[in-house]
Amino acid sequence: MNSVELKKIIEAALMALNSPLSVTDMMSMFGEDPDKPDRRAVRKALDELQQDYADRGVELKEVASGFRFQVRPELAEWINRLFRERPQRYSQALLETLAIIAYRQPVTRGEIEDIRGVSLSTGIIRTLFEREWIKVVGHRDVPGHPELLATTYQFLDYFNLKELAELPTLGDIRDFGQIEPDLFDSAGQAADGDASEDVFEDNNVIPFSNQPGSG
Repeated sequence: MNSVELKKIIEAALMALNSPLSVTDMMSMFGEDPDKPDRRAVRKALDELQQDYADRGVELKEVASGFRFQVRPELAEWINRLFRERPQRYSQALLETLAIIAYRQPVTRGEIEDIRGVSLSTGIIRTLFEREWIKVVGHRDVPGHPELLATTYQFLDYFNLKELAELPTLGDIRDFGQIEPDLFDSAGQAADGDASEDVFEDNNVIPFSNQPGSG
């Protein structure tokens, strides 16, 4: 298999799926094909695709779960207007909770409450689990054995990160919203029911395969 054909196959696979593809996923497409490319060839094809799309409206981005095509962040404002559904909205309380889990993980619910100084709404935790942004990774060895919470690959994918090390340092941000400035614009009622807090709309980077008309 020549490099041009390989690049076309990988490009088509990335366009067809709604989720990131890892190099291992891409290798699995070729099964026992005697012409099966090695990992180095796949990586080279990905590098070339990233260069091909360097000046396009979409980019090939590597996130925690693999590679995906997505609309460039600076263009999301216009593309979002094509979607009929209103963006999901999240309260400041939810974002603060997510930030604490991201930066202090693994962390218990009680520890989150101690840091924020207020009790934690069950709705906030439920929303974070429903979005698959957090998971239980164990239990603290103290009376009651409270659950230890940590972030997931889906959290990293959503915030356009490859690994936790890419999070800005706490000294560099005033609040969690600054991790993705375009994502958090004040508006309306909170998704978790905490209407007393500031709320923010979900206008995150749009995967190319999720655009209207992309299949």
